[in-house]
Amino acid sequence: MTLITLHNTQTRQKEVLEPIKSGDVSMYVCGPTVYDRAHLGNARPVIIFDTLFRLLRHVYGEDHVTYVRNFTDVDDKINARAAETGQSIREITDGTIKLYLDDMDAVGAMHPNHMPRATEYIEQMVAMSADLIEKGFAYEAEGHVLFAVESYVDYGKFSGRSIDDMIAGSRVEVAPYKRNPMDFVLWKPSDENTPGWDSPWGKGRPGWHIECSAMANELLGESFDIHGGGNDLTFPHHENEIAQSKCVGHGFANIWMHNEMLQVEGKKMSKSLGNFFTVRDLLDQDVPGEVIRLVMLGTHYRKPMDWTEQKRAEAERTLRHWHSQIDGVEAADVPDPEVVVALADDLNTHQAIQRLHALSRARDFAGLKASADLLGLLTDALADWVATSWGGGQDHSKIMEVESWLRAARNAAKLSGDYTDVDRLRSAARSAGLDVQMGKDTVELKPTQGFDVKKLHAISRKGA
Repeated sequence: MTLITLHNTQTRQKEVLEPIKSGDVSMYVCGPTVYDRAHLGNARPVIIFDTLFRLLRHVYGEDHVTYVRNFTDVDDKINARAAETGQSIREITDGTIKLYLDDMDAVGAMHPNHMPRATEYIEQMVAMSADLIEKGFAYEAEGHVLFAVESYVDYGKFSGRSIDDMIAGSRVEVAPYKRNPMDFVLWKPSDENTPGWDSPWGKGRPGWHIECSAMANELLGESFDIHGGGNDLTFPHHENEIAQSKCVGHGFANIWMHNEMLQVEGKKMSKSLGNFFTVRDLLDQDVPGEVIRLVMLGTHYRKPMDWTEQKRAEAERTLRHWHSQIDGVEAADVPDPEVVVALADDLNTHQAIQRLHALSRARDFAGLKASADLLGLLTDALADWVATSWGGGQDHSKIMEVESWLRAARNAAKLSGDYTDVDRLRSAARSAGLDVQMGKDTVELKPTQGFDVKKLHAISRKGA
């Protein structure tokens, strides 16, 4: 069996995955708070852990992997959105969950085995909170239940911070009912305008952190193999999950995995910078979900990922070329061993993609198809965009050929100052019904409604 090693945030080193239950792997990944559409950064952990899910299923078998990703459907942001729109909380959460799944389907993410909603596990959250009070790790104050961080000696160890550092470097709610500013909410009271459930402390609703501990325990048991999420969750969310779970006697997760954040053209994605967009924004701009996926997987998950127009264009060209190569080809029975080894080495998707390029160059199209499938690429479910945006069949490679000539001509012209060949090829491409898009570092040809296959082939026969 393939040996899988994963970087464990908890130990700061790579470790061999050794399932708690021999032959069966369990994984929990923190999901979205469902009040708005998923932005591009939200898609990164989904794609990363979907790829890990595929690898685990390949190594251990489909029936021996359990993957849980939750929905937080009780939250103050949801309450605020309901007040703004006049919609009920259920309407907002149901609608947002559907939109989320539609967008994640578009980037090729398989559905986890379980997608629990927080509101379905209130009873378990109440029971865990009561258990923490009974064991002396939490206390009730003015209808709230709070975890007492000073009662857990290892608090801060996971994220590598002292309590003083955490108070200074994070936003903490200073409230008179707290014994310590860092104490976090397990349960809070609800008024008549907010959702609430009965509890020993009155009508209320859970805090954010207790949700994942309760749902993971219910669906995966007191101990499970892998817990994943973005590195922005390391503190306070995952620090708090560990504290409350350990204090009720659960082993919780053996391996913690965190992906780095996403940037856009070298800058943090921000509405104030005008570079903030959702997955749906890109899809509506005719950026295929498969392209989004390939760009995301091109960077190792523990490195910051920079979304750029150049990467998008290159990914689209690559995928068009690969699709043309596997057209009508039966996939090999198993993926290429080097691709499997790359993924098994702390999910090295960058190295795996380099191997896909090598298979393409070697014209091992059956191996390319089987190996790309392990990364969620070149699948039948994601192939529609190629058929609708290109003439199909051999037209793919012909267009890429002309595109390559135009790129080479432009590079030569930059040195010589003579753009005659660039103008000639650009004019010929346009006459064949191709939309010519030339950026600072990119050249891209896309068929339009006036696409003429005969003229395309005439350009190809004439050559550069």
